Amino acid sequence: MRVRTLFDPDFLPALDRRHVPQSQASGLAADRRHSPRILLLYGSLRERSYSRLVIEEAARLVRFFGAEPRIFDPSDLPLPDQFKGDDHPAVQELRELSIWSEGQIWCSPERHGQITGVMKAQIDHLPLNMGGMRPTQGRTLAVMQVCGGSQSFNAVNTLRLLGRWLRMFTVPNQSSVPKAFQEFDETGRMKSSSYYERIVDVVEELVRFTVLLRPHVTTLTDRYSERKAAAGLQRDAASDLSAIATAHQRMCSKV
Repeated sequence: MRVRTLFDPDFLPALDRRHVPQSQASGLAADRRHSPRILLLYGSLRERSYSRLVIEEAARLVRFFGAEPRIFDPSDLPLPDQFKGDDHPAVQELRELSIWSEGQIWCSPERHGQITGVMKAQIDHLPLNMGGMRPTQGRTLAVMQVCGGSQSFNAVNTLRLLGRWLRMFTVPNQSSVPKAFQEFDETGRMKSSSYYERIVDVVEELVRFTVLLRPHVTTLTDRYSERKAAAGLQRDAASDLSAIATAHQRMCSKV
């Protein structure tokens, strides 16, 4: 299993619980079948990866708000197209986790003004369509980034663009943590700060949007073009250009 074990999953020292309603579904038309399922991805393989540490803080908050988090470990994920037919267990597990999820949280370091190759590789392994299944369509998404220096938003902007291409509902809020090396203690826990508070805001919002949207995902992602393609409607030979061209070629071959 490439799902990381979360240590101290219920220990939230930087969270002031007096100001956080634990039931994020309160007042919403919640689907009670199961807890919202949230997949979390991070973008660095360093031993002390700040994007992973942010994702772990987010996963603890996901648990606190009543959802189920799973963090994918990309340490043995191959590059896209490295294996024929994407036949690698890490690729298959990532796709299965994405299908399992109802919402996702992505966090990448910003490197050379962009997301990292580790982050992009994970996203590139998620196809729009896979054997009739859509691993990302209709899922909610929250985006975050960590910076080695001053605050920037290049990575989250790119993650938003990628979420749109994967037909995900990206929540309005986002998080960017500048000088991330200053924001964590020696045990890897994030210190109390306005940056931590923004992460709480983002996770709160993601859980709420996931609860709101998941009963309606089928309706929201129902598209005319896909219904037409699924029905296998015959083309109108009188107006379809390819049919006209093919007919002309057949006539010429008989002359």
